[in-house]
Amino acid sequence: MFSAYSPRAANAYQRINVETSMHTMDQHQLVSLLYEGVLNSIATARGAMARGDVLGKVNAISKAVRILEEGLSTSLDKVDGGELAENLGALYDYCIHRLILANARNDDALMQEVMRLIEPVATGWNEIKKSGVGAAETPASGQPVLVEA
Repeated sequence: MFSAYSPRAANAYQRINVETSMHTMDQHQLVSLLYEGVLNSIATARGAMARGDVLGKVNAISKAVRILEEGLSTSLDKVDGGELAENLGALYDYCIHRLILANARNDDALMQEVMRLIEPVATGWNEIKKSGVGAAETPASGQPVLVEA
């Protein structure tokens, strides 16, 4: 009647939990999680590379690239975001290319470079919410639009 642990059932509950969380969090928090995901994936890739775990490195870099491409780049508000959205798009593209090169060359320095580029953006993004400053608004896209106060 009841079976022991079922990975399929556990995964179903995990998916429901993630989907529920995404519907209840605001767009600002979602972008924060995307930045965190990129940084964590790169850290995981660096660790895997240090251990000689090629598959782990490839999977972690792939995850970071997907977050940059599908999460952060596609959600940029290119209409109202102006120069800021343009600059973030260029940064994300540069980081994607550096990660691909880091993967091909097994180059830890390139992964560190991407982390150094993304960390201040992520920190700044998180500070916007903490400070409650009216100088930035978050439209439905979740990406910042600067507004003159």
